[in-house]
Amino acid sequence: MLVYRSGMNVSTRSLRFVTNALRTHRRQLKTRWRVLSSHQQALMLLAYLKKGETYRDLDVGFGVGATTTYRYLREALQVVAALAPSLEQAIQTAAEKAYVILDGTLLRIDRVAMASGGDRIYYSGKAKAHVVNVQVISDPVGRLIWASPALPGARHDAGAAREHGIPNALATAGIDAFADTAYIGAGPTITAPFRRLRQDRGTHLFQRRELSVGQKAVNTSISQMRAPGERANADLKSWRILRKSRSSPAHATILVNALQTLILNR
Repeated sequence: MLVYRSGMNVSTRSLRFVTNALRTHRRQLKTRWRVLSSHQQALMLLAYLKKGETYRDLDVGFGVGATTTYRYLREALQVVAALAPSLEQAIQTAAEKAYVILDGTLLRIDRVAMASGGDRIYYSGKAKAHVVNVQVISDPVGRLIWASPALPGARHDAGAAREHGIPNALATAGIDAFADTAYIGAGPTITAPFRRLRQDRGTHLFQRRELSVGQKAVNTSISQMRAPGERANADLKSWRILRKSRSSPAHATILVNALQTLILNR
């Protein structure tokens, strides 16, 4: 096995943040000795999340066994993910903004029970892949405010948002949100563009309609206001571990929570 020096585009502030969180955790456990220091364990976690390093590569790089790598990563993920904000805390932050942007992002996964048919709920016809659905709330300039727990990818964005209680939370706090056409009718304070296709309730078929000049102008304005929200999605996916998760779909939520903690505290 060859070993070489490498780097990653992560700030030293993020490294200090994770190191301090792990030190506090070890102090609470009254741990006397570990193979790796809190600093090294934090560096291992960041390499895993940012670069998508495999356990085997981390074993060699940090000079520990596979079992130790697995145990240290699981522990560090749980510690950092536990610091992620709740929806209630995110709503308090969102209330200070002029408005927020609501969008759904799909994260690819590969470990699904295809033989038993358990993969169907994770298959997205839109992405044509097995994914999980994460709802993202960002501010007007595209900075992440909150990312939801992961749901199976076949779930529609509006349904996923309702399951997390996002529309009700926004409405209760009186927060205006802009979203795409997937969120039409999702909540009283969520504004979405006019849709060119409408469903005939009698035949359940979609019919194309022409939008008026005013409706087109509204759609353009909404698109401009929600465009920065893509930055929050791109920020999440800049961490390579989310480009295609190699772990169980049930593990996706802890990854999302850990990453949003790092993004919000960098």
